[in-house]
Amino acid sequence: MGKPKAKRLKASHHDSEDAASGAAASAIAESYNEQIRPLLDAVDRLRHLKVTQEGIQLPTIVVVGDQSSGKSSVLESLAGISLPRGQGICTRVPLVMRLKDDLSAEGSQPVLQLEYGSGRVVTTSEAKVADAIDEATAEIAGSGKGISDAPITLVVRKRGVPDLTLVDLPGITRVPVKGQPDDIYDQVSRIIQEYIAPKESIILNVLSATVDFPTCESIRMSQQVDRNGERTLAVVTKSDRAPEGLLDKVTMDDVNIGLGYVCVRNRVGDETYDQARAEEERLFKKHPLLSKIDKSMVGIPVLAQRLMQIQAAIIAKCLPDIVKQINDRLSRSSGELEQMPPDLNNVADAVRAFFHIVKRACTSLEKILVRGEFDEYPDDRHFHGTARIAEMLNAYAKKLPAECPRRGGDLFLMEEVHVLEETTGIKLPDFLPRSAFLVMLKKKVETVVQMPHDLVREVWDYVEDLTVKILLHHSEDFPQVQPSCRRAVQGLMDKARAQSARHVKELIEMELVADYTSNPDYTKTWSELMEGHGKFMEAVKDHSQPSALTLKGFGRVEVAHMRIHDDLAGQAFDLRARLAAYWRSIVLRLVDGLALHVLRGVKRLAEDDLEVALSDELLGNKMAGVERMLASSPATGSKRQRLKNSIVLLQQSKEAVADIMDRISAVGEV
Repeated sequence: MGKPKAKRLKASHHDSEDAASGAAASAIAESYNEQIRPLLDAVDRLRHLKVTQEGIQLPTIVVVGDQSSGKSSVLESLAGISLPRGQGICTRVPLVMRLKDDLSAEGSQPVLQLEYGSGRVVTTSEAKVADAIDEATAEIAGSGKGISDAPITLVVRKRGVPDLTLVDLPGITRVPVKGQPDDIYDQVSRIIQEYIAPKESIILNVLSATVDFPTCESIRMSQQVDRNGERTLAVVTKSDRAPEGLLDKVTMDDVNIGLGYVCVRNRVGDETYDQARAEEERLFKKHPLLSKIDKSMVGIPVLAQRLMQIQAAIIAKCLPDIVKQINDRLSRSSGELEQMPPDLNNVADAVRAFFHIVKRACTSLEKILVRGEFDEYPDDRHFHGTARIAEMLNAYAKKLPAECPRRGGDLFLMEEVHVLEETTGIKLPDFLPRSAFLVMLKKKVETVVQMPHDLVREVWDYVEDLTVKILLHHSEDFPQVQPSCRRAVQGLMDKARAQSARHVKELIEMELVADYTSNPDYTKTWSELMEGHGKFMEAVKDHSQPSALTLKGFGRVEVAHMRIHDDLAGQAFDLRARLAAYWRSIVLRLVDGLALHVLRGVKRLAEDDLEVALSDELLGNKMAGVERMLASSPATGSKRQRLKNSIVLLQQSKEAVADIMDRISAVGEV
């Protein structure tokens, strides 16, 4: 018999709805494959390249949960395959699961592929995937119950699975079982924190309906990095075992799950995945308590859809910044590699590199010590060479006595009187003997003879320190020749000190060999001082006058003691005036002559002497010094290789995302 007309119309109506629904689903799937999957593939490619080694975090859905919370069951339901089961921690290494909805796989077997270690790839079947994961885990973490942070990637190409990439982490356990390390909790916590801490990570927190959510360790860990739950989605397992109060748990949200809850039913016994989904649908539709939970919060299909939406959104949000980070790091690494010294293949290369170092060092020294430019070290006063040397010269000039030194404790002119008495001879009266002047001059000069020696020692100590530091800076890429550079500088400075010591000795000897100056200030000063000669002699000869008087250039002086030496008083006064006037010329020569000597020596150092000393040290003995440059230091070689590896990785990463950016705007439309 045919169907009643009403039933046929109703059936026809449902058929039309099913057809429309199927067409819509097909359109959505096609749109997803065109717009979203390339983004997922690009991120997977970056993850495979290990771009995280460059400090670039990737958007990741990280699955965490306490031990026996049902993590494996959730992942099995999403992937439609069986994962390792057993007592204790089933997941002992991070398992990166890449699920791909393979539309071409209808009627054919799923394709499952394991990738781990240094490029190890194993193709397996659905029946053997759990064993393959166990074998890979044992190879990475050992055959015991220990864990490792080295990941395994499982690629699942199967019709009907959601396009997702999830990272399953070891379950959290506080009490180690037999065979597990005592610090198993700390090890697991470290791995979990490493994955969930980045702001690009979405935390899929698996909670059992049979426990109070606030007591879950996985909740505590996720709240440490995501206090407001903005990056956390909770999936509640074993809903059928503890339906009482579950509605309140997921609606009141006592633990701040910002992305919401999805309640699911675990697969039981030998149920197929299709049977498990049918039972799950019936449970949340018919159960008197669970049926009250909003349908947008229940079921593996809802969970899969939510995860795909969240994943697409986080990738679209993060990918532009990831591209920028890749470009920035590539530019920085390339620039850093360019700044490194080139590989030296022969002695000629080494000689060119050596003279490049010398040129840079001499240029820096010339700027710092000669021209007074310190743009290379604007904030380090120690490297402001001309200013520091000028300070030393000014301090030296101030240290030299401006007035002719006097012997402490002597009365006015008594030192001169004693010298005149010892240098007297058969001569014309009132004639100042030159020998008396030279004796006095020698005594005065000897009081300051150490000061110029101290100055040149201070200057060359400073210049040596500065030169060594600058040379070591410019030769930092060739530490194997730095001892030779330091030795060359020390030898050069020793020569400079010896030459300056001879120059100071000559300056002092020249002051002692003759009393000469063409400086007109000498005569002017002597004449001004001698203006008080008459007043002084009058006070000496006239005992009725006061015993003290004020003289220009000498200040307040006593004269009573000179009355018994009135025959030498005039010569003593003249001798003192000549010494005082001549002393100014001595100080001027000691300051100016030594300053010019120092500046000339520093200039020659920067322009010529340093290059000669370094060349003699490193190019001598059949180029033995520069040959050491051919053997790059372990640190330099390691750095160069690290930069080359980084550049290769970043260039591959750049290529992986090169054609993705124009798709991002389309993601928001899906």
